[in-house]
Amino acid sequence: MSCLEPLVAVMPDPYLYSVDNHVATFSINDAPYNLMSLAYIDRLEEQLPEVLADDDVRALVFTAEGLDHFSAGMNLKQIPEGMQRAGSPEAFFGQRHRVLDMIECGGKPAIATLFGFCLGGGLELPLACHFRLAADAGAQIGLPEMDLGSVPAWGGSARLPRAVGRTYALDMILRGRKIDGEEAYRIGLVSEILRLEQLKERAQALGEELASQPRLAIKSMLETIVGFETRTLDESMADEMRGTAVNRGTSDAKEGMLAFLEKRKPVFNQS
Repeated sequence: MSCLEPLVAVMPDPYLYSVDNHVATFSINDAPYNLMSLAYIDRLEEQLPEVLADDDVRALVFTAEGLDHFSAGMNLKQIPEGMQRAGSPEAFFGQRHRVLDMIECGGKPAIATLFGFCLGGGLELPLACHFRLAADAGAQIGLPEMDLGSVPAWGGSARLPRAVGRTYALDMILRGRKIDGEEAYRIGLVSEILRLEQLKERAQALGEELASQPRLAIKSMLETIVGFETRTLDESMADEMRGTAVNRGTSDAKEGMLAFLEKRKPVFNQS
């Protein structure tokens, strides 16, 4: 190459993707703050349907490169460009709602790791996941949009009350309050707290545990439980009955019963 030729900047991948033992990992690749760029959301929207349709992938993990921060949220400097590209604010934020809805309603268990800054979109994406694991020290978890004169726009004010209840959600959002991993565990925002150096390993292990469960039964239970807050008891019971019918007589159901009778651990997802 001639020294007179212009250098072309190579942009790093917005996230790193890998599959290990049926667990797909999406790791934000913008350390140390791991901002959720336009490219990050665009690529998630493009890849998630393929991942969710892949029977070899049975669980998802959302994490980030490094050990400093999961994500300080969206790159605010990109908002004008994003709205211009989308054509309107509604279309811009609508894309983020679609992506998070795919995570929550895609029929596969999703796990998020919370460490360092987990702010704005850096909490709203984990709120769309079914399991959240937090570092026992150093995490700052919150929706600080009020400090910017704004409000959560990626579903945070809809999902946070469903996770922790109205009182805690109002306290966090209206005060722009950030909580640590221990408080997040106490109020039910996360299911486990671990040492930072254990967090990603534990997420993988939990993903593998969930991946070993019968995938059709997992999908049925996610369809029944996710969003139950907006349904009546009778509607949720009907969802459960549909799941029972779908799973009746499957190879996994037969394997589960046979393993019980033979007093051994079942081996699911073999067909």
